[in-house]
Amino acid sequence: MQFVIVTGLSGSGKSGAVNVLEDIGFYCIDNMPPQLISKFAEISAQSNGKIDRVAIVTDIRGGELFFKLSESLNALKEQGLSVKILFLDASDEVIMKRYKETRRKHPLDEKYHGNLQKAISAEREMLRSVREAADYYIDTSYLSTSQFKEQINSIFLEDINDFMIVKVMSFGFKYGSPNEADLVFDVRCLPNPFYVPELKQFTGKDSCVSEYVLKFEQSKILLDKLKDLIDFLIPLYVHEGKSQLVIAFGCTGGKHRSITFAEEIYKHLSEKGIRTRISHRDIHKE
Repeated sequence: MQFVIVTGLSGSGKSGAVNVLEDIGFYCIDNMPPQLISKFAEISAQSNGKIDRVAIVTDIRGGELFFKLSESLNALKEQGLSVKILFLDASDEVIMKRYKETRRKHPLDEKYHGNLQKAISAEREMLRSVREAADYYIDTSYLSTSQFKEQINSIFLEDINDFMIVKVMSFGFKYGSPNEADLVFDVRCLPNPFYVPELKQFTGKDSCVSEYVLKFEQSKILLDKLKDLIDFLIPLYVHEGKSQLVIAFGCTGGKHRSITFAEEIYKHLSEKGIRTRISHRDIHKE
């Protein structure tokens, strides 16, 4: 089991880190008291592999309970778990700016009578030992959202391309374009099997239809160019921190040409080791 404790300064980006970790398959829990972590680890271990990547955020919001973290970590190690600590930090100036922009109260606000600078300094001192014990350290002061995601992915993903899920879909323009699509390709320019009587009742999932669509020279050229374009675009989207890309292929009814091209691109991306899913929105419509 991959077990990660996310902690650090309030306002340093722990919530953002959890969002990224969740996107890459971690089961995430925010603001868990350290005393409960070992109990949750036991539950996870009994899930028969259903929970194999866990990220738990624990910090000074837990008050005095937080200072039992070292004991909890020792308990986890006694269970045979490999536990890693991800510590997030930022400069005092940046944290102060973030609190002013969000107008949220610092966890130590009342203790220091609203003096944010004193609260941040006190928290930094409280977390000194945790920071020194951390396995991973990220200063988020001047990171963009995409840079932040990239740093976390580089730590917890063996292959950065595993971060993105590509969803390939087909649809019929007569039923409307899909709102969720990032890239839409119109293949109505290609010969339509609908007008071939012996093919009309089949779909692009049937070899008779796909072979018909792809036997034309313009279809072969278009497919090759689309593969090249998509291969070029995916790393750019990954670099920008996009976790999901939806590629849609549309024809008139969404049963023949669009399905053929969606299936071909799905097969192409899967063979390249990219996490890919496929759906045919209008395949069962009349």
